[in-house]
Order: sequence, then structure tokens, then C-alpha cells
Amino acid sequence: MDTEMLYTTHRPLLFSLAYRMLGSVQDAEDIIQDTFIALNGTEAEHIQNIKAYLCKMVTNRCIDRLKSSRKKREQYVGEWLPEPLLTENTQSEDPAHQMFMKESVSMAYLLLLQQLSETERAVFLLKEVLQYNYEVIAEMVGKSSTNCRQIFHRAKKSIGSPSEEKKITKKGASLTEQFFRALTSGDTDTLLSLLSVDATLVTDGGGKIKAAIFPILGADRISRFYQGILPKLPKDVSYTFTTVNSEPGMILAVGGRVYAVMSLHIENNRIQNIYSVMNPDKLTHISA
Repeated sequence: MDTEMLYTTHRPLLFSLAYRMLGSVQDAEDIIQDTFIALNGTEAEHIQNIKAYLCKMVTNRCIDRLKSSRKKREQYVGEWLPEPLLTENTQSEDPAHQMFMKESVSMAYLLLLQQLSETERAVFLLKEVLQYNYEVIAEMVGKSSTNCRQIFHRAKKSIGSPSEEKKITKKGASLTEQFFRALTSGDTDTLLSLLSVDATLVTDGGGKIKAAIFPILGADRISRFYQGILPKLPKDVSYTFTTVNSEPGMILAVGGRVYAVMSLHIENNRIQNIYSVMNPDKLTHISA
């Protein structure tokens, strides 16, 4: 069996699983590489369902990674956000790519997944996103099918179902551009007009760069926060509009290096949530 062909065929599916499990682009890539290295040491031609086998390998590695990093996560400084995933140019005729793009990868939904335990997250994703039956899932995670069914229903009740990503409309793109131009020009009135009254700003500096320790709630407070930090930014800040986790966003760069990646969640033609990843460790996979 051609390992390279298997990698090309199944990588999008495996990445979609690992990224949702871990909330990390870099860790997901590492897990996939490790999986295929391990596959080379097996007699793959005797495996009846190679896709399920690879999903099992990735799932177990993700669970192990999550358990080993639990203490580190508990000690994380400030708010934790998933590593941003640029999704602007990920459309493909490949069915695996289409499935990857179909289900939610928004920051908000990934944060909901983080509320589940490692096993709950695995069972939920394998059933809800990848559509495996309980018998197959049970074999993957080492639980009974009855137990997996209970785990899934408990998880679904807790966080709901992933919704299909909505295509970013011209209105959404326009709001995004207006928002960032209002920020950079210090236009407070325009900024307030674009934000929902109960908007939320979440910043993730990871203790590596100055950021808000707690979410900032309300349009007025968000506006005041930006008024305080924007004058302190270097003058050579540049920005690029893009799609981040299937929502409108922007890459901010300083001196040719990525400084922050922001994504916006828009509801009823107003910005409801702003997610800003500033931790440099989470931005190494993104180019300015």
C-alpha cells in the first residue's frame, strides 16, 4: 500500500479531526506526521478499513497529547484561544476538503469543544463530524458502544451541533474593513456603530505579550481598550484581510513579522465577538 498516496488522500480528514481535538495547527500536523511514521512500521495491506484505522491512531494520539498538556493548559496565562487557521484558500474538489470546510471551525465552536473531556471530544467529533457508527467509535476509543452513545448524547446536549459555515458575504467583508479602518484611524464613533452593544473581545497573549487577562465585555469597554493600546503600536503596522477559521479576519504584522491574527463573528450586521490571537507561539505557521 502506497503510504504517500494514503497521506494525500486522508490528510485533510485527519487534520480536521486533530485540529478540532487539539485547537492547534502545529500539534495537529505533528500528530499526522507521527501517525504516518507509525503506519510505515505496520503491515498496512492487512488493514481492512484504513481510514478508520488512521482515525483511531490520530484520536488516541490526540487524547494522549491532551492529557499530557492538561497541567500546562491549567497554568496558561490569561484567556486561551485555538491557534488561528487561515481558511481563505482551502476550497477544493476533494470531498475530504469539502467535508473539512463544511463543519464549523469557528473560534466560538472550538472553544465549546474545549469544555469537553478528551474522550467526550473524540466521541462527539467521530460521530457528529465524521459520521462513524457507535460500534466503530467504541473500537477506536476503547469504550463500549452503549457507553459511546451515552457520551455522545451528553456532549451534544452540552454544546449543541456544529453548524455549516456561512459564506462570508460582501456585507460581512465590508463590516470587517470598516472595523479595522476605524481602529487604525481612532474613529470611535464608527467603531461603536459596528459593534453589538453586548459584544465580546477575547485576546490571547499567553503571557508572552501584553493582552487582556479576561474577556472585555460591551462595545464601550472594547472601544476604550483599543483607544488605550493602539497609540502604543509601532508605526510600521500593516494589515491583511483574510478568512480566519471560516470567518472574516485580519493579519497584523509589525516589521514583517506577524503580531496578531484576529477573527470576527458577525450577527445581525453587527460584530458580536472579536478573537485576537497574539501569543507568538501560536502564530509561527502564519506568514505576514
